[in-house]
Amino acid sequence: MGQGRVEGKVAFITGAARGQGRSHAVRLAEEGADIIAVDLCRDIESNTYALSRPEDLEETARLVEKTGRRIVTFQADVRQGSELKEALKSGVAELGGRLDVVVAQAGIAPMLSPDHVQAWIDVVDVNLIGVLNAVHAALPYLKEGGSVIATGSAAAFMPNEQVANPGSDPGGSGYIVAKQGLSAYMHELARALSPKSIRANVVHPTNVDTAMLQSDAMYRSFRPDLENPTREDAVVAFPVQQAMPIPWVDAVDISNAVVYLASDESRYVTGLQLRVDGGSYLKSHAYHP
Repeated sequence: MGQGRVEGKVAFITGAARGQGRSHAVRLAEEGADIIAVDLCRDIESNTYALSRPEDLEETARLVEKTGRRIVTFQADVRQGSELKEALKSGVAELGGRLDVVVAQAGIAPMLSPDHVQAWIDVVDVNLIGVLNAVHAALPYLKEGGSVIATGSAAAFMPNEQVANPGSDPGGSGYIVAKQGLSAYMHELARALSPKSIRANVVHPTNVDTAMLQSDAMYRSFRPDLENPTREDAVVAFPVQQAMPIPWVDAVDISNAVVYLASDESRYVTGLQLRVDGGSYLKSHAYHP
């Protein structure tokens, strides 16, 4: 059990039904936060792996309640700002009228999608516009000491190798564009909110051991030399993305960074691009001031 690092705070988390979002919800609850959790809980056709289901969101609720904290859940689409506003209005009212933390986590990776144009539209709408919708729905509730956290990606710092073959995988390249865009947005949001003592930061994971990574399309992305690569085939290729000799990090590794940024321990930390990436950035960039 935690040490009460976010005791009494209320956290709004998108993409909370499984994977990183569920891990963030549970870790924040362990440290004393109540949770407003939203997720789509159905598939997006252009995405190349199955998304969460209502029972996944129910399991997140069960795990949070097991910590002794409260949680309210909503099935909502981050692409629809009105749905997030309604969920927040109800959730904040039910949890005492306050909101302290936003974790804009929802994301998809329609790698190698056969529906090229729709994959581009969907990944940008979910991973970029969805972050903006979540943040904008939450901003009216945040007060001094509030914390906005978005999930970026190590991919935001990597050279986009698809520039040599334009249009080859719009779902994959759109993922990079969306993560770069949200990073720039959060930098400027931090600047805008600083006078109000509200913080805004991005956490950039490398490969994380979730359903997004453990998917056929991701295996094929890492092992293009094989027609039908398996998990075992991909595991030997996954370490190429990190400087450390690891295939991935665990969701809790990202959650621990989220807890820090949600807590008052980071009360003067804003505009940070925090990489939890096993040294992925180091493989592409020399030090620069």
